[in-house]
Amino acid sequence: MRKLLFFAAGLAAFAALAAGKGIAVDDPYRWLEDVHGDTPLSWVKEHNDKTLKLLTADPRYRTYFDATLKVLDATDRIPHAGLDRGLAYNFWQDAAHPKGLWRRTTVAEYRKPDPQWDVLLDLDTLSADEKENWVWQGTACTPDMTRCLISLSRGGGDAAVVREFDLESRRFVADGFILPEAKSSVSFVDRDTVFVGTDFGPGSLTTSGYPRLVKKWKRGQAIADAETLLEGKGTDVAVGGVRLVDGDTVLPVLERNPDFFSEEYYFPDGKTWWKLPLPPVASIQGLHKGQLLFCLREDWTAPNGHKLLNGTLYTVPLAALQKAHALPEAAALYTPGPRASFAGASSGRDALYVSYLDNVVGGVSAFRFSGGMWTETKIPLPAGGSADIVATDDFGGDVLFGFESFLQPPTLYADDGKDAPTAIKSLPARFDAAGLVTEQFAATSKDGTKVPYFVVRSKMVEGPRPTVLYGYGGFEISETPSYMTSFGMLWLAKGGTFVLANIRGGGEFGPAWHAAALKRNRQKAFDDFAAVAADIEARGLTTPRQLGIMGGSNGGLLVSTVMTQIPEKIGAVVCQVPLIDMIAYTHIGAGASWVAEYGDPAVPAEREAILKYSPYQNVAADRKYPPVFFVTATSDDRVSPVHARKMAAKMEAQGHEVLFFENTDGGHAASANHKQKAEMTALSFVYLAKTLGLRD
Repeated sequence: MRKLLFFAAGLAAFAALAAGKGIAVDDPYRWLEDVHGDTPLSWVKEHNDKTLKLLTADPRYRTYFDATLKVLDATDRIPHAGLDRGLAYNFWQDAAHPKGLWRRTTVAEYRKPDPQWDVLLDLDTLSADEKENWVWQGTACTPDMTRCLISLSRGGGDAAVVREFDLESRRFVADGFILPEAKSSVSFVDRDTVFVGTDFGPGSLTTSGYPRLVKKWKRGQAIADAETLLEGKGTDVAVGGVRLVDGDTVLPVLERNPDFFSEEYYFPDGKTWWKLPLPPVASIQGLHKGQLLFCLREDWTAPNGHKLLNGTLYTVPLAALQKAHALPEAAALYTPGPRASFAGASSGRDALYVSYLDNVVGGVSAFRFSGGMWTETKIPLPAGGSADIVATDDFGGDVLFGFESFLQPPTLYADDGKDAPTAIKSLPARFDAAGLVTEQFAATSKDGTKVPYFVVRSKMVEGPRPTVLYGYGGFEISETPSYMTSFGMLWLAKGGTFVLANIRGGGEFGPAWHAAALKRNRQKAFDDFAAVAADIEARGLTTPRQLGIMGGSNGGLLVSTVMTQIPEKIGAVVCQVPLIDMIAYTHIGAGASWVAEYGDPAVPAEREAILKYSPYQNVAADRKYPPVFFVTATSDDRVSPVHARKMAAKMEAQGHEVLFFENTDGGHAASANHKQKAEMTALSFVYLAKTLGLRD
């Protein structure tokens, strides 16, 4: 079940709030926080021009750009799809349709090498007709898939316009459910009823900028008259409503998120709603054959004395739960080993599919419930990479799986419920992997923890090579083997080495691996990354002068922090859409929603820990740092370009070597279409090649 998570405050308001919470307001670069102001945007243009002049003058730039755009627009890509009632739905972008097509076909047709598609919506035509820069943000459809709420963003930010679309007529519904631009949460309960959370006016949003209220909106009703079902606190992250589907059974659910990692769930009981007797660390994973699925981020002892373990997938009978309003005995469906973790679950008509990681490589099992018992069948997919559940169908036996690794292109497998998947589509190789090898090692972190990492390199070249070390380490997100076309074509094929670090803060080994680097323990993630850097240098794979580090978002915080802590060990930094000013982050973008991850700088003990590592507060004029390239986007209303702008300006004033590029579109992805993505990719790899000495 997806988490229901979705700043815009004046500088004067920020100053007053900051002063009241003890946050320093004597920041000489705060003027760059006016995201769309003329003076900051003039600064952005000046820096963009400088960066483009330098990097596009390199003869490799055009080659890298063209190669990247060619594979992004290639028509032989796998059109990944969602399944519903024997139909496959896909959103597709290519050279002819840069904004994209939303389309569908039958599952039988989809299995063909070149399926014929029924186009539901042409976003390029819509954008041209309406003179809008629409970026696709997804859909929420009725249970019978006849109407959908389509979210369209201007430029790619999280804030979106919501409009109702009729799939039969291929038209927007003129008098349908429509919401103006906002960070909204919407979901159909039935064809004529919508759960809606949006900006209803003063007091309707949380401090994180997401909905604080969820309402039931009936067709034909003015939204001002919609009934409030659940009201959260202003300090919550968000509230919202969704539905669980189990065949023909549709169960509406309300959810409140007091913080990023805690949930409260409410089920209907006639005209009232009752709170599920689960702890805040429980997360519902779905509904299958009348069994409610959930897992825990921490160990918990139920009222009946039964101890439930973190990271385990549990099931309880929904009927018994609803009847007693108390938690029945929970059965453990999937229990991970010490170096394994539950990755996700997806329910189909005939089976529940569970994906997992074992020492950071993936697998999938099918679980079937009959006669009150569960049986497990492991799905025969390739080993040594990432095996995923791509799509299941609540009304059919069809299921799609995916597999890829660092050197094996993605392959899509179809199964009709017999646990015998067949490869139906494969991405053609984008680079020659014959001379490359993948290895897995472990570094010893500062506190003795063994931290795994992958190395992908040429087996033909001995000695240290220009190397890119990539990491994330946050929000229980796992970094797993994947076929990275850009790295393969533009780095590995030219003799460079790639390293992926599985540091704490991620989810590679379950909730405990994530919790180990939360709040005041955040330094452990940085120590892990530094340990991997030291280990690959000790193995003779690279040298400090040849080592580049790269990360985005939380990974941008990671690489900018490590840059300030061990600058002598690093040769270059690519810092993408980053968090950096961690003393002010709660008042920038959606930062208030991440207090459960990083801690609150308004709390003295947590502020002290944050202040020790926050890159913006720790970068100094009297230290030598490696060259750094900041990449961000004006339209990123989640993290905000403020962080990268201020850090670049501060480091420049201190005399450090800095490049900065800010795309105007793209939101948190920093690119809204294939050309923008190709530009970002080419700029980054030219920068790395120039700085680290990689020769074609």
